[in-house]
Amino acid sequence: MIEAPHYSTSGAKHAAAFALPNETFDGVVNENVLHQAVKDFLANQRQGTAKTKTRSFVSGGNQKPWKQKGTGRARAGSSRSPVWVGGGTVFGPIPRDYRTDTNKKVRQLARRSALNARAREGMVHVVDTFTMDAPKTSTLLKLLGKLALGETKTLILTDGSKAPVYLSGRNVPHINVLPFSDATAYDILHADALVIESAALGSGVHDGSEAPASKAKVAKPAKKSAVKKASAKAAGTAKPKAAKHAPSKGEGKAAAKKPAKKKESK
Repeated sequence: MIEAPHYSTSGAKHAAAFALPNETFDGVVNENVLHQAVKDFLANQRQGTAKTKTRSFVSGGNQKPWKQKGTGRARAGSSRSPVWVGGGTVFGPIPRDYRTDTNKKVRQLARRSALNARAREGMVHVVDTFTMDAPKTSTLLKLLGKLALGETKTLILTDGSKAPVYLSGRNVPHINVLPFSDATAYDILHADALVIESAALGSGVHDGSEAPASKAKVAKPAKKSAVKKASAKAAGTAKPKAAKHAPSKGEGKAAAKKPAKKKESK
């Protein structure tokens, strides 16, 4: 179980740490998947509109600059040749699509790996809730100052979309505010610290006892055994009925021989 420091809305630190959910913070950091996710994210940001002119698109060069022989100079067929100044470009960029598709499970694994990487470094902070009725940048900076994140590049993850929190941090260069469900692996790795609202992670367990979700998992095998018993009883009751309607091979032969014996006696 991975734990993170827990703070109140005003920035006061709680005595008990916040137990991060095992479904997301399982301690696994897959570096290869992280590299793939970041590379694909940056590639998808490219517009791909760069374009250069080849010799077919450069103006001029319709006629031969000078005659083929007799001048003592090299042969030239067009002034728009790539060799000439002002000529066309060879193998220059042309408009293209740099976008790559990433598997959904790969994106999810990369996101979990990024969260686990920050949790290992101790840079995940949990805050009870953001109660801001109106945007106030000074209030948000004061809270981050109490968390010792005054000048740290911080990503604030809220429970759903919260406009006052977003507007409070929009004008600060080292602060980024996103809903917890919208944060990608690149967003998490781009920040040095995470401040997550507790409602986005669920209720943390502080007393060391198991969460209600783990108890529900233990109760599942009992349901499966009950289903197996019921199916076994149904199979046992169905066997005698099948025997009545389907006679065995020996019984069929005996029934076939009986009429033959009666004919011989006559």
